[in-house]
Amino acid sequence: MTFAIHGLAVSRGIAIGRAVLVGSSRIEVQHYFIAAAEVDAEVARARTARHAVIDELQRLQTEMPHDAPAELDALLDVHLMLLQDESLVHGVEQWIRERLYNAEWALTTQLEAISRQFDEMEDEYLRERKADLEQVVDRILRHLKGVASPVPASRPVLPGAAPELPLILVAQDLAPADMLHFKTSVFAGFVTAVGGKTSHTAIVARSMDIPAVVGARAAAQLVRPDDWLIIDGNAGVVIVDPSSAILAEYAQRQRESALERESLALLRHTPAVTLDGQHIELLANIEQPGDGPAALVAGAQGVGLFRSEFLFMGRSGPMPAEEEQYQAYRQAVEGMQGRPVTIRTIDVGADKPLDRAQAREYSLNPALGLRAIRWSLADPGMFRTQLRAVLRAAVHGPVNLLFPMLAHQREIEQTLAQVELARAELEARGMAHGAVQLGAMIEIPAAALMVRMFLRYFDFLSIGTNDLIQYTLAIDRADEAVAHLYDPLHPAVLRLVAEVIAEGRRQGKSICVCGEVAGDVGMTRLLLGLGLRSFSMHPAQILAVKQEILRANAAQLGTWARQVVQADDPAALLSTSA
Repeated sequence: MTFAIHGLAVSRGIAIGRAVLVGSSRIEVQHYFIAAAEVDAEVARARTARHAVIDELQRLQTEMPHDAPAELDALLDVHLMLLQDESLVHGVEQWIRERLYNAEWALTTQLEAISRQFDEMEDEYLRERKADLEQVVDRILRHLKGVASPVPASRPVLPGAAPELPLILVAQDLAPADMLHFKTSVFAGFVTAVGGKTSHTAIVARSMDIPAVVGARAAAQLVRPDDWLIIDGNAGVVIVDPSSAILAEYAQRQRESALERESLALLRHTPAVTLDGQHIELLANIEQPGDGPAALVAGAQGVGLFRSEFLFMGRSGPMPAEEEQYQAYRQAVEGMQGRPVTIRTIDVGADKPLDRAQAREYSLNPALGLRAIRWSLADPGMFRTQLRAVLRAAVHGPVNLLFPMLAHQREIEQTLAQVELARAELEARGMAHGAVQLGAMIEIPAAALMVRMFLRYFDFLSIGTNDLIQYTLAIDRADEAVAHLYDPLHPAVLRLVAEVIAEGRRQGKSICVCGEVAGDVGMTRLLLGLGLRSFSMHPAQILAVKQEILRANAAQLGTWARQVVQADDPAALLSTSA
């Protein structure tokens, strides 16, 4: 009987094949107390297993194929960093020494303790890192128990199936190390029960161009081994046991999708110019210093948003020193080979604790609390350390410096004063530093409404649509109870976006959109019609957005775009573009 399972669309394309199920990645853990005399041996057992996993991941990195996506290497780095995190290492030892837990119990207990910090984070990407921590712990547990990876390293044999039959992997989740198996093309696509749009499985799927659906919670229960499956990566749907008619329809869509991908790939070196000759800037959002080369391969003309907070997260010791930050920013700048890199200053705060001590200081409304630029201005020493590192990196290529969540004129003046102080400190030391363009994020309504004032101070503005929607509609994106009210097409949101773009054009300054909306091809024509000429998005979306740009006449879209913005129901007009 044919039925469909819905998940999240994270990697486009159609895959058709027979299901290969792998069990839950979480292995059964025994809970028991050890004798006091066994403490040192139990701590050593936990350390040995952790070191074994570190060795395993380092070996996988060393042996990684040259054509493996850079994202995969970066995610293995994240897992190695988590393995060496002191809050995990010391926490486990503490549970063993003070509570006499066995190593497995201590590991899962510490996992739960750290997981609670991730659960309370507002940023979706950071919240997704909880899954990485779970996979790291799971891997240690497997070593403690002597159990192999749940993902088959070679092609499994299905009874009666032809050797060349395409296979689809259905799993609870997939660790980056396990996803290396996809490089051998054993699987045509995969379905996972957990994960979000910014989970590592989604990131790697997009980078490897593999059709995938994540967050399909019912898949592990409803799909049987060897079932025929269709993955519709465009819609986030898994069709189980399709009828012959559905199978034929999707086979046709698969052929069309393959042709579309080939067509998109041909656009990589095509300038993003509309039919009426408007040149559009297509930039990439990146999270790691080493993401630049992959962004270039995807066709990015620069980095529109480098989220620097990832240098600060997941460490219980001191925050990264100036030299460490400088080296990271320099790597990002040099990786873009002369193209501009926009570095956003640290965006953490009460909702994104840097360590366990800070986690105890949560406010009731973290999204409205001490975060982003407020947090930086509250710790000017830390802030200037980052500013000095960015200014030094600007020697190696064009750098834009972007400040998050500004609202007040006095905050702007304090921020710019800190930049000048940082520059003066470098000059006093005799250290080289470069010129930077200064920009502000427009991500709260107060900033959008005060755009003229912002433009007096800054060289460029970047609209962060994710937060702008959240604050305009009073919707906590992390709260599932109200997440359905999150609406990029709400008239209030569109009017704020339109006004910021219009004012930027009037004053001849660059306005970029760097939120999810920038990578949504359904919004491309509207943004073009409103006058946007700079988009920054996940690299995987660049070619699809470019295709929309090449087919659009920006001048002709202007009247229609203004009608959409003024409509009470913009969504109804969105599909009627000229």
